[in-house]
Amino acid sequence: MIELTHRLARTADAAAIMELMQLSIAENMKAFLTAAEVEAAKETMGIDQSLLEDETYFVIETVHEGDTVMVGCGGWGKRRTLYGGDHTVGRDDSLSDPVVDAARIRAMYTHPEWIRCGIGSLLLELGEGAARSAGFRTIELGSTIPGEPFYLAKGYKELARETHIADNGAENVVIKMSKNL
Repeated sequence: MIELTHRLARTADAAAIMELMQLSIAENMKAFLTAAEVEAAKETMGIDQSLLEDETYFVIETVHEGDTVMVGCGGWGKRRTLYGGDHTVGRDDSLSDPVVDAARIRAMYTHPEWIRCGIGSLLLELGEGAARSAGFRTIELGSTIPGEPFYLAKGYKELARETHIADNGAENVVIKMSKNL
């Protein structure tokens, strides 16, 4: 069993986070999506600097062959943006009101060599716990097709399904899901 540690992501982690995200997107999605659909997904995936600035984004690390390595990243958002990176069209970075709005689970990625090690579950626990502590009563997320079975198993329910046509003409499906905290 591996020992996982977590910490808040720092701005200095941005390059390593981007590298992990790109590797995760390229490898972890190809069992579910065509190559064109993986490329399409990149239009709505990536680093969101507001999560780092808000201190709501975590990195998961472990020691491997004597070195500390980043094996996962993800977090929660207190802004209205449901998904996407800094480049994603249609963002709403206004703050959510915990009394009436849902918090967001955001940008969860696992290194392909470390899947099925509890990283996603740990990230969800951290994000849900922090959102609950901040006064939120519900939490939402925008899932990919590959992520849907995981979130269903963790108690999330589908609210809506949107299909976007990417610049390359491929479909990019985003599944809006919710859970009571």
